[in-house]
Amino acid sequence: MTGVGEGLSRRRTAADRPALLGQLALGLALFGVYLLVDALGGTGRREAALRHGRAIYDLERRLHIDVERTVNSWLAPHQLLSDLANYEYATTYILSAIGLLVWVWIRRPEQWRFARDSFVVLNVLAFATFLLYPTAPPRMLPGLGFIDTVSRGHTVGSWGSGVVDTANQLAAMPSLHIGWALWVSFVLARFTAGIRVQVLSAAHVLLTLFVVMATANHYLLDAVAVVVPIMVGIEYARWRHDRPPGEVVASCDAFFLHVEATGAAQHVGGLVVLDPAQGSPTLDDVRTLATDRLLPLPHFRQRLVTTSRWRRPRWVDVAVDVDQHVSEHRAEGPHGLGRAIADLAEVPMPRDRPLWRLVLVHGAIDEVRASAVVVLVHHSVADGIGTIMSAMRLFDPMVELPVPASRGPGALRQAGAIAVGLAQLATDGGAHALGPGSPRREFGAVTVPFDGVRRAARARGLRVTDLVIALTVDAVRTVAPELVARARGTLKVSVPLMVRAPGSGARGNATAAIIVDVPVRDTLDDLVAEVTRRSGRLRRPTRALASRFVMATGLRLLPEPCAAWFARTVYGGRFLHLVVSNLPGPDEELEMLGRKTPGVYPILPLAPGTPLAMGALSWGGAFGIGLATDPSMLDAAAVADVIRARLAQLADEAGPGSPTPLQGQEQPSA
Repeated sequence: MTGVGEGLSRRRTAADRPALLGQLALGLALFGVYLLVDALGGTGRREAALRHGRAIYDLERRLHIDVERTVNSWLAPHQLLSDLANYEYATTYILSAIGLLVWVWIRRPEQWRFARDSFVVLNVLAFATFLLYPTAPPRMLPGLGFIDTVSRGHTVGSWGSGVVDTANQLAAMPSLHIGWALWVSFVLARFTAGIRVQVLSAAHVLLTLFVVMATANHYLLDAVAVVVPIMVGIEYARWRHDRPPGEVVASCDAFFLHVEATGAAQHVGGLVVLDPAQGSPTLDDVRTLATDRLLPLPHFRQRLVTTSRWRRPRWVDVAVDVDQHVSEHRAEGPHGLGRAIADLAEVPMPRDRPLWRLVLVHGAIDEVRASAVVVLVHHSVADGIGTIMSAMRLFDPMVELPVPASRGPGALRQAGAIAVGLAQLATDGGAHALGPGSPRREFGAVTVPFDGVRRAARARGLRVTDLVIALTVDAVRTVAPELVARARGTLKVSVPLMVRAPGSGARGNATAAIIVDVPVRDTLDDLVAEVTRRSGRLRRPTRALASRFVMATGLRLLPEPCAAWFARTVYGGRFLHLVVSNLPGPDEELEMLGRKTPGVYPILPLAPGTPLAMGALSWGGAFGIGLATDPSMLDAAAVADVIRARLAQLADEAGPGSPTPLQGQEQPSA
């Protein structure tokens, strides 16, 4: 039979056994610490130990548990029993502990680290007590009549002989004799349920308890006190090595689970409009597509399991009921589609199943009855580009998005860049709060030809991302000037940058968020000039590397409650106002469910206490803009109207022959 812990640790094999030389070195180092403790005692160590021993014995007298004198007086006259007790005292606790460690090393290598670490912690805590609270055993207390049977019997292996005459005799509290014997019982109970072995080990503990008191080497309270370091060692080893099934959620992914605890749902996804001329698919069509294309991806068939508030959750494989993840909705009214998307985006996903949804929505798009597929994935599963990479499996033909190939800086240069970037992030400062916000959401969308956007950006010497930032800030200024006033005239825009390495796949969050301070000006041209001056940090690697380091490494080193506090503190209205993301997409015209996809719009989550998250996606020659807003602060439809008008203006200004915004594709809006 196997114990509870065995099932959790059987995944380790003999190949996981560490190098023997290193383990022997660790054992010698532990013994060296023991010797060092005695050497560090100083001249007053013996006097302090006698005081402490007397205090413990006096406490036992007041509690009427001072049995040491009674059992010592009984044992001392019996020479043979005294000699046997002396050798039991000197040897069996060592033999049992070493025997167990050897057995684990040979027969149960998957449990070696647990046994080793619990044993090391037990001893380190005991050694610390020996140093801070030296305690003389009963046999050394003058005037009490205790008989030192070990010295009288010249017991080999202890101070009773010249073989071991340097033993630390001022280390009664706690009793490592009882500690080692009891530790063996605890570990055996974890590894095996064999009743004979358990009874034998328990008998050894009881015999040792009698012997350490009968030989006048320990107090009863020494045996009681040692339970504390044993349990600390066991719990530490359990925390380190009891790995539940599944894969630990990366710290940068758990970040968004903590953010969602504020009430702001954290879904990433997209709206895919299907060509109405080709008819509407059925719900079964979408479920079949999800089964064939998404379930092969790991996180689409895994759910979160939380074992402790001090640990990050784990991804665990589960049986997926596709019917729970793929549903159908009929949106009524001219803005019903946008409202349906907002309703989906503002409700957190159930944590008892994989964190994704597909919804087939039927509604009016540009006054024409059409269908669309809403794809939503929790932000802990992937970032925006990761979600797109996963969603690409739903389209035909299946293409891979190009990820820029770059070796990046060397280790030394990267470390220097991170150091500089951390200093830069520390000086970025906070943001003026725009309001308490709400969990409600609105959704709006705009589509224009991507070539027109690119021409408009080039005409002003801009990158497309810079133009998108300027357009977003201009729209907020136009629609809600009171927000600009609350922000004291400067909006802090968070811009996610992709740091996903080639071949890293679509899973997890691999972006770095850079804050760009944009002073709000009265004209779009002035705003463009401000963004141009201030967006250079997006193209310098220091902040991006530092941001990634904090998310992927810094948070991993923090206790999980501290990581949760950090996430809820920095990701919200206290440090940013808007999120603006420009995502790459395919150049080809793709189909879903055998139908063309004339409109594809990103769906981004809002940071708590912020009014707008804007995602722009180039897709088959079009530029789709998805706007998620908090309606208590900002109207999504009004923002969409401003951006649409500005893009038309920029297209006109770009010169003759430049494409103009696509007509008839402004919907859906909230």
